[in-house]
Amino acid sequence: MDLLEVALILVAGTAAGTINAAVGSGSLITFPTLLAFGIPPVTANVSNNIGLVPGGLASVWGYRRELADQRRRLLVLGSMSVLGGIVGAVLLLVLPASAFRSVVPVLIGVAVVLVAVQPWIARKLAQRQAGRADIGPGSMTATALVGVYGGYFGGAQGILLVGVLGTLMTETLQRLNALKNGLVTTVNTVAAVTFLVVAPSQVDWRVVGLIAVGSTVGGLIGSKIGRKLPQPVLRAVIVIVGIVAIVNLLRPA
Repeated sequence: MDLLEVALILVAGTAAGTINAAVGSGSLITFPTLLAFGIPPVTANVSNNIGLVPGGLASVWGYRRELADQRRRLLVLGSMSVLGGIVGAVLLLVLPASAFRSVVPVLIGVAVVLVAVQPWIARKLAQRQAGRADIGPGSMTATALVGVYGGYFGGAQGILLVGVLGTLMTETLQRLNALKNGLVTTVNTVAAVTFLVVAPSQVDWRVVGLIAVGSTVGGLIGSKIGRKLPQPVLRAVIVIVGIVAIVNLLRPA
């Protein structure tokens, strides 16, 4: 790994940490970068996942005010993220990458639509949700399934979470974004531990270190940016990033 590759991976990690904190799908920057440098796909995915964990922790710290009264949500939905993340990480190690990657653009597309129409859906569901807890079988199942996706691939799982949970909870987008950061970080952490225990040979520690440093800086920057964005702007950014992610994934390798 020469100096240019080191610099570019570091920059990619910083960009990914920033985007993950403010929107989601930062892996769609780091993962292709690693592939471009000839790193095998599974090793790139595993190393990228581990390297982004510190950035996720930084974003959670940046959104600590929005998370202060969401501890019960984090505990209950976080347990679903743990289960999903473990399952997804195991699937990555036992299934061919093409088996799951083929449906990723569809999942992101659904998430983008959900984010775009979330205000309308929330208004329609408001009466039915009145007086009900927003933590139920629907949100728990959705969180677990996104956790499986995140443990396997990870790209745009934040967009999926915001899109799905936004239709099941009567909540502001900023607080949903904060919750998303906590849940995504949980998925990435348990997946990272699974990778280290089950397949330590797939970890490239040079890549992990560079992405960890970059994503930590980016996580702090992205938290400040995301918390200051008006909800309509944040929603538009999420939709744009999601569309770009779909285009990148559909592009021939």
